[in-house]
Amino acid sequence: MTTFDERERGFENKFVHDEELLFRFYARRNKLLGRWAASLLGKDGDERDAYAREVVLADLAEVDHESDVYRKVAEDLGGLADERTIRLKMLELYELAKQEVMKEDGSVTSD
Repeated sequence: MTTFDERERGFENKFVHDEELLFRFYARRNKLLGRWAASLLGKDGDERDAYAREVVLADLAEVDHESDVYRKVAEDLGGLADERTIRLKMLELYELAKQEVMKEDGSVTSD
């Protein structure tokens, strides 16, 4: 194997790792968002966890990580939270999810 092949394989492995991390970040964010929304809907315990799973699964409806999740939560919450509140919560929880996943992964971030 040439140095070029080794380097290419290294880039491919890094890409796969980075994509897996992104997937985990969004899945965790969606779970946290689902728990937050569930609490606004008055759900707790098993109902809260089931709703959080629904939000995670909603992310599979479209390619991006925003539209489908936002749409589900916004529709379910109705007037309990406006667009700005939901989108800010999504950003806040993404950062929290990223920290949690990186901590589990044993990685350290500079954020």
